[in-house]
Amino acid sequence: MILEKIKKPNDIHKIALSDFPKLAQEIREFLIASVSKTGGHLASNLGAVELTLALHNVLDLPEDKIIWDVGHQAYTHKILTGRKEGFERLRMEGGMSGFPKRKESACDAYDAGHSSNSISAGLGYVRARDLLGQKHHVVSVIGDGALTGGMAYEALNNAAELETNFIIILNDNNMSISKNVGGMSSYLNALRTSEVYTGFKLGVTKNLKKIPKVGTKMVDTVRKTKSSIKQLFIPGMLFENMGLTYLGPVDGHNMRQMMKLFNEAKRVEGAVVVHVLTEKGKGYIPASIHPDRFHGTGPFDIKTGRVLGEKSGPSYTDVFSETMVRLGEKEKRLVAITAAMPEGTGLKNFGKKFPERFYDVGIAEEHAVSFAAGLALGGMIPVVAVYSSFLQRSVDQILHDVCMQNLHVIFAIDRAGLVGADGETHHGCFDLSYLSMMPNMTVLAPKNQWELEAMLSFAMEHPGPCAIRYPKGAAYQGLSEFKAPIVYGKSEVLERGREIAVLAAGSMAEICGKAVKTLKQRGYCPTFINARFVKPLDTALLDELARDHRLFVTVEENVKNGGFGEHVASYLEACHPDVRALPIAIWDRFIEHGSVSFLRAKIGLTAEDIVKAIEEYED
Repeated sequence: MILEKIKKPNDIHKIALSDFPKLAQEIREFLIASVSKTGGHLASNLGAVELTLALHNVLDLPEDKIIWDVGHQAYTHKILTGRKEGFERLRMEGGMSGFPKRKESACDAYDAGHSSNSISAGLGYVRARDLLGQKHHVVSVIGDGALTGGMAYEALNNAAELETNFIIILNDNNMSISKNVGGMSSYLNALRTSEVYTGFKLGVTKNLKKIPKVGTKMVDTVRKTKSSIKQLFIPGMLFENMGLTYLGPVDGHNMRQMMKLFNEAKRVEGAVVVHVLTEKGKGYIPASIHPDRFHGTGPFDIKTGRVLGEKSGPSYTDVFSETMVRLGEKEKRLVAITAAMPEGTGLKNFGKKFPERFYDVGIAEEHAVSFAAGLALGGMIPVVAVYSSFLQRSVDQILHDVCMQNLHVIFAIDRAGLVGADGETHHGCFDLSYLSMMPNMTVLAPKNQWELEAMLSFAMEHPGPCAIRYPKGAAYQGLSEFKAPIVYGKSEVLERGREIAVLAAGSMAEICGKAVKTLKQRGYCPTFINARFVKPLDTALLDELARDHRLFVTVEENVKNGGFGEHVASYLEACHPDVRALPIAIWDRFIEHGSVSFLRAKIGLTAEDIVKAIEEYED
């Protein structure tokens, strides 16, 4: 096998160009076989195989720098830099990350995970290179979906000022996670069909270069002018009108064409955009037909493409999806917003049922929130459905545009807490802290499936900003006998005891229930509280419990700093100094990838850990 010759960075330079198609095939076969066992991002990686091979062939790593936007398409890059064996434990505890990580390899120039930041990071690398008098190449690889993020344009605007080389590769597969939307998508669609222009441009370039001595200089002059050849065919060319050189589009599965264009891009004195057309999921029919399903997948059967393992019940996302449709039928003012993830957030069914009230704004979380503010001011009830990790990008908009104006905007925050295999960039461990600091914001966390439904109904009636955060995975069915109505700012007493009170925030109710059971078996008589509201605190209940309890134990899947436990501890210190608080939360550090159960055990968030912490405190 040709792939066996790749042991370390730059081994690809030893491979004959005639063997590249075979190598691409072997890599695809390896990726399909590996990801079918471990799970991971498949469709995006299958689409970027030839692009990565061509890029590595014209660069010298790690001296040259590649910054992968999001990074979920960097599996081939990892193989070509000597990490093929790491795929046996891809995204598992102690194993290789599914994203570029600098601590894994010097060939990973940037720790990725979120979208639209690669051009900014690349531009920083370029400026540092120039200041230090270095000569290496810097390449940012960004997807067309990521170009819906405003940060990319902020960086492009700055990159236009460069007078030294900076290569921006636009990996255009017409997909992000879900189908791309908006003006940029339409614009790129027009470019994809401009074969007449592309052929003409390449022909003119080739002929000009044949002119002795002055040919190459003439090509560079034509390329730099705003009245360049392409303006005759595509007026108002976006990238060139911004001051960037544009090359392409080029077939992203034709390695010779790409290498030729990449080498041409290396000679440009300034920022150059190379437009590469790829097919997401290429080489594996199920991923090609359903790229959204194979964006991030669990282990699957290669023959059928079906994910292995039976579903244990509806997920919180499923519950949210069904509840939104039901609420949408009753309330005509209800509108739903997603940032390029209608299926991942559970809004796909709402969009089908009420297309006129459904908005996919692309990968633009900041815009989504301010857009929701405008909808609320206009008399609608907007629900912004987003993963916790991605909501972090719009903290200013939530604070300034929504909370300051006390607007009726509902935030449905999926994937809150630990999410497992995607690791640091995707854990939703900070939302309780940054949301609860905001005036006018109400923050809720459901203990089970029924409570998520009830909290969504509550949020529909509550007049101000409201955030409901819930975890990834199957919705908890336990504690279903407790169905007290949701009352603003009121917690739910599940068991009344004495001396020790265990207060669970949202998804921690299941684990705390097990801890309470063990404590009772060991002679304790704990009170068990389902907090429901992280903000506002149920201070009336805290005052009541302070009369006959000496220890409050708070448990949350959020960082300790600024979280639920610290709010409770602060209140007790101010109002009940004789009562002690024991906050159990996530450490003040970033948590790596691994299964959720493994990570909880590692950081002390299991039932056994809670019992141990209480017993050690008592001793």
